[in-house]
Amino acid sequence: MLQQILTIVCQLNPTAEQIVKLDQVLQGFAEACRYINSTICPSITNKNRIQKEVYGAVRQQFGLTANLAVRACARVAANRKVGKVKGFRATSVDYDARLFDYRAKEQCVSLSTLNGRERIPLVVGNYQIEKLKGKKPTSATLCKRKDGKFYIHIQVKEEVPEPQTGHGVLGVDFGRTDIAHTSEGDNWHGQQLTKVRDHYSKLRAVLQQKASKGTRSSRRRCRELVKRLSGRERRFQAWVNHCISKTIVARAKATGSVIALEDLTGIRERTNQVPRSKTERRRANSWAFYQLRSFISYKALKAGVGIVLVNPRYSSQTCHRCLHIYPDPKQSYRTGKQFKCGHCGWTGDADFNGASVIALLGAVVNQPRGSGLSCSLAEHNRLRATESP
Repeated sequence: MLQQILTIVCQLNPTAEQIVKLDQVLQGFAEACRYINSTICPSITNKNRIQKEVYGAVRQQFGLTANLAVRACARVAANRKVGKVKGFRATSVDYDARLFDYRAKEQCVSLSTLNGRERIPLVVGNYQIEKLKGKKPTSATLCKRKDGKFYIHIQVKEEVPEPQTGHGVLGVDFGRTDIAHTSEGDNWHGQQLTKVRDHYSKLRAVLQQKASKGTRSSRRRCRELVKRLSGRERRFQAWVNHCISKTIVARAKATGSVIALEDLTGIRERTNQVPRSKTERRRANSWAFYQLRSFISYKALKAGVGIVLVNPRYSSQTCHRCLHIYPDPKQSYRTGKQFKCGHCGWTGDADFNGASVIALLGAVVNQPRGSGLSCSLAEHNRLRATESP
């Protein structure tokens, strides 16, 4: 049986003395990561090599325990591999089985700090208790949120069924106008989500302006209101993505299909290089496509549905009917959400066309044809031509 790693988020209820110790370990861990990242050559991503070079210095300078120093080296190595080294803040610490222990009877966790271990009570509900029942988790992440509260993200393993072996592929195209569009024609508009985002953005701007020019009491009221509104936009976005991902996975399971998703890694950095207005930049940077992809991935794994990631290059510039590619974006193949192919004459929704192209690419990956497998559009075009009667 395959196993799936679930993250159970539990709030901590530390005492005043424990809060000081947790802040110290957060600060020490972040400073150690910054030191490691600035000391070791950026091209080195192997955690064992990083540990060999700086382990002693990290323990001596930052007072970390042996295992915390090891976890700091592993954190830097992991961030380098995925290209996310943008700075290390004192907001989280990685724990393993030697640093962390969950105790179900007492509903508490034992965490290692810079000054010994601390047993901290949990604030949990029935969902967390049920998910942790009978489990012996071996890893967790201590986090401190902007509101000053501490949480422990506990990783547990659950058995999941083997992925279904179907020949069908359900392509999913992500976007801002349509949050998601499938190759079967189902789509979810992003108008309501954009409206909610714009509303909260304007509300935050008004409150910030009042707080900067108002009296002491008005500034206090503005801060209280901002705190009360904190997280509403994020929770609404997560709710929308949960609903979309649940429907997509259910449809794929019912039809015995594999889900093909476009790999949009690094798209935010690339789009931010293009000159845009402040509003467009905010809307693009608040696009939670990665959250939607992660929701689809873990729901699909739990349901026994396979996931295929494909390169989205030229997927929106290719006709799914004849596979003709328009490499120059300035060519008039698309007007708004309408796609028109000048080669075969097909006309229809541009997002549906993109989802259908992704489904074709996913079919190539899902049905390997020897060791020289390629998921490029050129390769698929060649295969399509050879299979034609």
